[in-house]
Amino acid sequence: MQSDEVVWQIINHSHCSYKNSASEKENFCRNEYNVTGLCNRSSCPLANSQYATILEDHGQLYLVTKTVERAHTPARQWERVQLTTDYTGALEQVANTLKYWPKFLVHKNKQRLTKLAQYLIRCRRLNKNVSNELITMPRREMKRDTRKEAKAEKAAKLNTSIETQLLKRLSTGVYDSSAYKFTSSRYFEDLHDIKSSETGHNKALIKRARASRKHRELEFEDEQELNK
Repeated sequence: MQSDEVVWQIINHSHCSYKNSASEKENFCRNEYNVTGLCNRSSCPLANSQYATILEDHGQLYLVTKTVERAHTPARQWERVQLTTDYTGALEQVANTLKYWPKFLVHKNKQRLTKLAQYLIRCRRLNKNVSNELITMPRREMKRDTRKEAKAEKAAKLNTSIETQLLKRLSTGVYDSSAYKFTSSRYFEDLHDIKSSETGHNKALIKRARASRKHRELEFEDEQELNK
């Protein structure tokens, strides 16, 4: 037969894996079923055959109870009762379920219910408010990126200047097309097309200028003959 006093004497005076001596005045309990979080005789879930607490699981509150009749089956020792989302309705459920239980457990469970309900309200409020995420920008990486960008820009300008110089020399006839074979002749073909179009346009302009000049000379000769 289970004796709560014997269990408490062993836990209190010997070793307990849930006991946390963080303070010199009072010890704390890390057991999830502890209703107050303190390590004492009335709050210990291991040294009390009749015990009740409230747990939170994925935003839902449950009233968890333990009775001595289920002590021989540890897997079914704790019984869960789902509480309503309404705070007043949950308080009524706790009061009705723990109607004939010790007043200490009833009072502490109501306090725990209030605390967890306020916690869930704050969580829902924080989830609704979308906050901006702050991202740190390390200075070393930023300086390194700026240096790389400057070097890449210089290299690009150098390539373009070399390309323009080669195109100019090719257009002036410095390089012999039969002596040099270029892997990419697209730029040189475009340049040749542009030069040919420019020369054709210039020839047309010259022809027009010559025709207009001849026409003016003929008009001038006609005027001189009329004046005579």
